[in-house]
Amino acid sequence: MAYAHDIDAKHAPNDLEAFWVPFTANRAFKKRPRLVTGAKDMHYTAANGHKVLDAAAGLWCINPGHNRAPIVEAIRKQAGEMDFAPSFQFSHPRAFTLASRIAELAPGDLDHVFFCNSGSEAVDTALKIALAYHNVSGNAGRTRLIGRERGYHGVGFGGISVGGMVANRKQFGTALAGTDHLPATYNREKQAFTKGEPEWGAERADALENLVALHDASTIAAVIVEPMSGSTGVLPPPKGYLKRLREICDKYGILLIFDEVITGYGRLGYAFAAERYGVVPDMITFAKGVTAGAVPMGGVIARKGIYDAFMKGPEHVIELFHGYTYSAHPLAVAAGLATLDLYKQEDLFNRTKKLEPLWYDTAMSLKSLPGVLDIRCVGLTCGIDLAPRKDFPGKRGYESLEYAFHDLGMMIRTAGDTLAVSPPLIVSEAQIGEIFEKLGKVIKSIQ
Repeated sequence: MAYAHDIDAKHAPNDLEAFWVPFTANRAFKKRPRLVTGAKDMHYTAANGHKVLDAAAGLWCINPGHNRAPIVEAIRKQAGEMDFAPSFQFSHPRAFTLASRIAELAPGDLDHVFFCNSGSEAVDTALKIALAYHNVSGNAGRTRLIGRERGYHGVGFGGISVGGMVANRKQFGTALAGTDHLPATYNREKQAFTKGEPEWGAERADALENLVALHDASTIAAVIVEPMSGSTGVLPPPKGYLKRLREICDKYGILLIFDEVITGYGRLGYAFAAERYGVVPDMITFAKGVTAGAVPMGGVIARKGIYDAFMKGPEHVIELFHGYTYSAHPLAVAAGLATLDLYKQEDLFNRTKKLEPLWYDTAMSLKSLPGVLDIRCVGLTCGIDLAPRKDFPGKRGYESLEYAFHDLGMMIRTAGDTLAVSPPLIVSEAQIGEIFEKLGKVIKSIQ
């Protein structure tokens, strides 16, 4: 059955050429577009009217499900009251309410929230805060930023510089100077088919000691990592790895930043993955799930000591020369408050924890299928590595994406030849079965 190949006349665009679609093979897409025109709860509606099961939470962001009535109504009401409030030298009351709500969810003394509009902006904001913090603290020589191989930190120049996904870097020159990278935590021989966090790999954090020896601690401002690397294909952290990173950063006065754009707001069963792993970073970046993707929003949560370091000198002088026109936009704030209410009212973070064992077991039922090299799960995420075709790396992954959408009515993510799924947190047990049943069909069909 062809679910989405044909587009009804009502939804047919007049021209596909003008829109340069991001992170997309445009020529292939425009020959057979994957268009959606509506969404509700666990499903999109394709342009031909068929339902499409959303096994990707849009782009890792629709955690409470699509078009939830409280979020829609909050946005509609706010749009009727006030469309925009300037974010420099002025603000609006609900921005402070949302900041307080987010700070309450964060662990330890992560008490101060700086709003922006996306995960990419959140990362660049955190990196700038790290550099400025050392500057105002009398350590202006701390300018080096450390990322990790296979890390994804958005598409700003700061993010791609500390990021470790080759395709996101190679077209854009040398990016920022003064960056370095930790090794990736993944080793298929030692970690394959692990449910949750792998036993092997905590020692990979000790590579930070080598970077300190190479560059000297006095030059290093911050280390940024994703607690779980999502965009590269779901790499859960080894047991003890993040705690070891925290210890080494404390030893040398290096700031530790957790990029929780994907893992924040319930994806791993907690408000933030930092809580799951018992580690308090110096900053957390967030986006995606804070507004359920309904209105763009991102931000940085900083520890009290970082914020306080800036609160010196004459009170009329700006402490941090950074910000965005749409920081704490009223519509985004309204969506954020309504989204946090839903998480609490429906206990979605705990729901995720309860579903984990079923999710893991159902995912691992595919391990014996032909061409499956590894399956990794943590929280409600899963990455499935498929054997690439000789001379055509990534082709099997792309055909899987197409087949799942057009023929099986399901939306998934791919990273090369890795299939990734991360459904809304409202997914039912039956829908978990449906997701992996369809993934099994994809794997068997696309050889």
